[in-house]
Amino acid sequence: MSTKTLASFTSKITYEQLSDHSKMIAKKCILDWLGVSIRGSQEIPAKILKATILGEGDCPNGQATILAGSTQKTTTLQAAMFNGASSHTLDFDDLHNPSIIHLACVVIPGVLSLAEANHKNGKEMIAAVCAGYEAGARIGESVIPESYFFWHTTGTAGTFGAAAAAANILGLNEQETLMCYGSAGTQTAGLWEFLKEGAMSKALHVGKACYAGVLSALLAKNGFTGASQICEGEKGFCRAMVANPHLEKLTENLDINDLKIDHNSFKPYACCKHSHASNYAVQTICKENSIKISDIKGIKLFVNNVTNFLINNPNPQNPYGCKFSIQYCVSACAKHGVVGIEQFSPEAINDPEVRALMSNVEVIQDPEEEAIFQADASKLASKVTIILKNGKEYTMQVDYPKGDPDNTLTWQETEEKFMHLATPVYGELKARKLCTLIKNLETCTDFAKDLAMCLEN
Repeated sequence: MSTKTLASFTSKITYEQLSDHSKMIAKKCILDWLGVSIRGSQEIPAKILKATILGEGDCPNGQATILAGSTQKTTTLQAAMFNGASSHTLDFDDLHNPSIIHLACVVIPGVLSLAEANHKNGKEMIAAVCAGYEAGARIGESVIPESYFFWHTTGTAGTFGAAAAAANILGLNEQETLMCYGSAGTQTAGLWEFLKEGAMSKALHVGKACYAGVLSALLAKNGFTGASQICEGEKGFCRAMVANPHLEKLTENLDINDLKIDHNSFKPYACCKHSHASNYAVQTICKENSIKISDIKGIKLFVNNVTNFLINNPNPQNPYGCKFSIQYCVSACAKHGVVGIEQFSPEAINDPEVRALMSNVEVIQDPEEEAIFQADASKLASKVTIILKNGKEYTMQVDYPKGDPDNTLTWQETEEKFMHLATPVYGELKARKLCTLIKNLETCTDFAKDLAMCLEN
């Protein structure tokens, strides 16, 4: 259960070793992330970050593309930071449930920026993504759920995922990768306090994690040293996060044929993953029984402890706050039948009918739902009861909402999500080219060349 063992494992992951399932999931993760990042680049937090760290125009000798509707280039570090932050502005990116980490937004930006700058091929990119997911998920699981009250795991453990992926695609050896982990671990950060006000910090957590991961790999390549026991050490990451970390999670059952990426979840709803079980229940009950929001008297949500403390917010004041309000999410779902990015516009969040239903949504911290989570951390489950004005009640227990591994998005559904997000920014032709590039990524021999061809006018 050591950092060294995990670093050795991720440094040796190659495309040829991967199962067909892992290869397919990795491409799905990249495509899903790409759409979310492209569309997220148009959000206010991303625009502020871009203006602050990049300014206007291309960076001299820029090596990596800013995915914001143009072909602007900058350094690999800045591209990873911006593209990563952009991908976390919509809360529409994937999640590895047991570690509660949005792995794509911290792993993939550095892979793309380094692949473009160093003319890597698609097979190398797929392997690096798998390496990053493995490290991020395992280190996340070692401190979950205890650390989650204070620490945003995507910003903390996610930094290791960014570092492992960057180290893999740069071809760092075992010792260099271990040093990369050491530098990454000492830079981890991300506190939940921002959530009370719906502040923009979440995207910053991700951007800095991407930056730190790529920086750590580049430093290690040049001989820079870091702590060799950064995870399990007395003053290392795990013990800093929680009093009694689950150190066995770092290395137990390491298996190239059963990687963490194989158990990844994708989002059909553009909001916190902890609301997805309830959203899916409301969506399913209303659709199957032709229920309109005007028919509903009230909704009872039975949730686990993490869901309760994180998103039990009966009166969110802005669009981002609404993404972390389970009351808003289920009420919007009852009104619209979907919870996409359009449901978080200023007009949508102030819809009188939605706000009225929100006041009649009861969130119940339920021991049975908590027991489900404690028994299996991959189950972010909820039970929902919808009470109609005519007295009828409908109840549904959801262990695996749409998007989870046992109820996953198909490749076609992932393509549709990507096109919906990317087309308004790049246009249909470029978006379709990007989609095709990722679908056939294993045939790509030079990512920089192929990306430029997709984005050319």
